[in-house]
Amino acid sequence: QVHLVESGGGLVHPGGSLRLSCSTSGFSLDDHAMGWFRQAPGKEREGISCSRSSDGSTYYADSVKGRFTISRDNAKNTVYLQMHNLKPEDTAVYYCASDEDGDSCVPYEYDYWGQGTQVTVSS
Repeated sequence: QVHLVESGGGLVHPGGSLRLSCSTSGFSLDDHAMGWFRQAPGKEREGISCSRSSDGSTYYADSVKGRFTISRDNAKNTVYLQMHNLKPEDTAVYYCASDEDGDSCVPYEYDYWGQGTQVTVSS
């Protein structure tokens, strides 16, 4: 069975850093697109960063570009999201997801999801 489990969320101060991890099993990480999404209260789920294994391309939403970095360790079956200079507007539940191809970094393209981890940026 496919499993994705996020970890690393929590409460951080504005300007701080945090690294989220997504441990995966049940599929070959090096042959799938992986994405990070977030959903704030009252807002739709949005794609913030995605990575395609087919060509190694990455995508970042404008809101996080230059602050967040997606990476993967295929040997450890783990995907990471390094977040710097966190802002209150980054507060959301963060999800990792997997897709066979990953044509675009939008929620409906992704088939398998983790349970989410809460990130709260506040003083």
